[in-house]
Amino acid sequence: MKRLLDLFGAFFGLLVGSPILVTVMIIVWFQDFKTPLYIAPRVGRFGQGFRMIKLRSMIVDADKSGVNSTSAKDTRITPIGHFIRKFKLDELTQLWNVLIGDMSLVGPRPNVRSETEGYTSVEKNLLSVRPGITDFSSIVFSDEGSILENMENPDLAYNQLIRPWKSRLGLIYIENQTLLLDLQLIFYTIVGIVSKKKVLIWVAIKLQNLNVDENVVAMSARNLELYPFPPPGTDKIVVEKKL
Repeated sequence: MKRLLDLFGAFFGLLVGSPILVTVMIIVWFQDFKTPLYIAPRVGRFGQGFRMIKLRSMIVDADKSGVNSTSAKDTRITPIGHFIRKFKLDELTQLWNVLIGDMSLVGPRPNVRSETEGYTSVEKNLLSVRPGITDFSSIVFSDEGSILENMENPDLAYNQLIRPWKSRLGLIYIENQTLLLDLQLIFYTIVGIVSKKKVLIWVAIKLQNLNVDENVVAMSARNLELYPFPPPGTDKIVVEKKL
């Protein structure tokens, strides 16, 4: 049933979203006369690599800087790129990856190889399912760029502040995944673009109903300031990430 939902949702989403995608792709092309698409190497199910398709929101060859995490003020982001990221339009193209089976509509977000190689033994369970376009963490950390804003080392900040909770939320989804939960997460992801505050309340209540650790619930409600915390599977905080 999950695969059927993926196929139907991806086909319908691409069909409905195609006018928006085509329009934005034309605008991206006209800004520098370069390809409007960015092919992002990511790690999928069972550690297999795949090519994730995104609308290009950065300058060409931005990935050659060696920085994996992106802040809201990253100078690599183009003017139209800020618009693309704000409304999550770069995720619309990922529906193609869902259609061909690389990804699912709902699941832990795919990561780059250099990050998955640093996973703890517990985090490696994130690779037991197809990565997704959205899940609990996509809603909770939809403002990832703003969190990393003004950070001297965005990659280190990501691993200390976001990864610990993002990984835990991904594992929680895997342990509790159902077709109903997938539908709820898709719905609240869309609503969250307009009203994140209300959606965070739903996330907190949902996690409480799943008997999730109270620390995870509190952080997911975003009522507490993020602080360095160990990833699941270790008691050590990440202390070194190259610039």
